[in-house]
Amino acid sequence: MSAAGVRTSAAALFTALLLALTAACTGGDGTSPTPRGSSPPGGRAAVLAVKIDNVAPARPHTGLERADIVYVEQVEAGLSRILAVYSSALPPVIGPVRSARETDLELLRQFDRPTLAFSGAQSRLLPVIDRAPLDPVPPSKAPGAYFRGPDRPAPHNLYLRPQRIPFEASGVNAVEELGLGVGAPPSGGEREGSRTVRYPSASVTFTWSAERERWFVSLDGSPARTTEGDRLGAGTVVVQDVTVRPSDFRDRSGNTSPFTETVGSGDAVVLRDGRAYEARWTRSATDADTVYTTPDGQRVDLAEGPLWILYAPRGGA
Repeated sequence: MSAAGVRTSAAALFTALLLALTAACTGGDGTSPTPRGSSPPGGRAAVLAVKIDNVAPARPHTGLERADIVYVEQVEAGLSRILAVYSSALPPVIGPVRSARETDLELLRQFDRPTLAFSGAQSRLLPVIDRAPLDPVPPSKAPGAYFRGPDRPAPHNLYLRPQRIPFEASGVNAVEELGLGVGAPPSGGEREGSRTVRYPSASVTFTWSAERERWFVSLDGSPARTTEGDRLGAGTVVVQDVTVRPSDFRDRSGNTSPFTETVGSGDAVVLRDGRAYEARWTRSATDADTVYTTPDGQRVDLAEGPLWILYAPRGGA
């Protein structure tokens, strides 16, 4: 067999294994896998955050459709990267997993000591991560939980088996930890069929499907799909205007890592039910939740389904 044939066979085998793992945990009907643990005292969400690659060689993503919250932020070279937050349930495999950024540490202070899974970090950032109020689980701390898939080249092929790290899904949706909840839409709003958020070298587009009652996701102009081939979708999308500035850290190529300021206030747009609503976001301190309100000060509730929050550089959406 040729080298190309070997690679194709390996990729097909890996995809089949992923599908088998997912079917085993979902019963094969696409329903959510059963949470491994019970709700913590007081019904608080135990949160697992996984840093996920978001360039073309890393797609399709595995397990992203099971996340309660999907954050998108800017990284080096104007690209985007994902921080997926799980609490209500866990998929069998998540990935591809990539390295953490300083932005993640401030963002995750909204949760009560979350677990952070990531492939590594810039050497000067590692001690900062160790001092942060979270439980870091890189491959060095849980080597049996990570594996390299044969379907794509490194570094876009590192995957996490979350059942092999010290974390149990709580059965509580992570949005509740942020003080958010499902409810009726605000009054007003404008019909919105599609919305694109642009980064210097990346884009995310949401297109409303009335039939599926979801915002279908496209990444860099291509439909985003699960490993099984289904379209990725969001119930609610928040486009949050933020300041993105240089951080004190650089990647291994010497590029300065951007830092997204998630403490402060600014404008936002909330997409739900095929409409766009103007909103404001406010986060008073690093240990405070982000509050989303309508222009008249009313809390913004969410539609059923995953929540996507995009940190859009001011003037770039």
